[in-house]
Amino acid sequence: MTQTNVYSVKGEVSGTIDVPEVFSSEYRPDIIKKAILAAAANKRQPYGPNERAGMRHSVSTWGKGRGVARVQRIKAGRKATESPNNVSGRRAHPPRPERIWDQRINKKELRIARFSAIAATGCADCVRERGHQFDDSVSFPIVIEDEFQNMISTSQINEILDNIGVGYDIERAKEGRKIRAGRGKMRNRRYRTPVSVLIVVSEREAPLFMGASNLPGVDVETVDSLSAGILAPGGDAGRLTVYTKSAISKMGAWTQ
Repeated sequence: MTQTNVYSVKGEVSGTIDVPEVFSSEYRPDIIKKAILAAAANKRQPYGPNERAGMRHSVSTWGKGRGVARVQRIKAGRKATESPNNVSGRRAHPPRPERIWDQRINKKELRIARFSAIAATGCADCVRERGHQFDDSVSFPIVIEDEFQNMISTSQINEILDNIGVGYDIERAKEGRKIRAGRGKMRNRRYRTPVSVLIVVSEREAPLFMGASNLPGVDVETVDSLSAGILAPGGDAGRLTVYTKSAISKMGAWTQ
């Protein structure tokens, strides 16, 4: 069984720990992509116009012999309406509220996608290929002492991540914050921030959740809430992930 270094909050190597078996899972980017697309489809909310939208008029046609198009027109007027080819007419093929967007995926495939995405976080080449920045001396998977999850100050958390050697990636996310293109600017999502470090802890009550929320692109999750979507945003596996020692120990009980 391979081992990896355990870092202290000062960035020093305080010991080693056995790498759980899940990190030796087969890398399956196809199943990871399938699981993420299915999750995104299952979150979609059906929408569509009213069945009578664009058809609530009293209309008639003028018929032949008047030198104008034989379209539906407002009664006692000349404005054309209702037909999709007319201004103010109904939509030709609107989205249907009854459409089912759900995509089914096997539980076994979800499990494989999760384990494969976890294994990718323990591969330095996969993490670097995804665009993350870190020191070459960092050992993967990145494990830190449990004292880290008791930190509540954002500045302390940022300093610890910098001591470990992954602070460069937070700067990358901070500098990469851009104004979103399109209508999203008007819908409470004006800025887009690149995904950065993922911190995995063993329990939900960790004070770390509050302090790390202010760091750009940084997310904190528990071991039990890990999914392919969190570990491989956008379907690209190899997110830069920092595990606490207790989280790694909890994952050691998993079986493939």
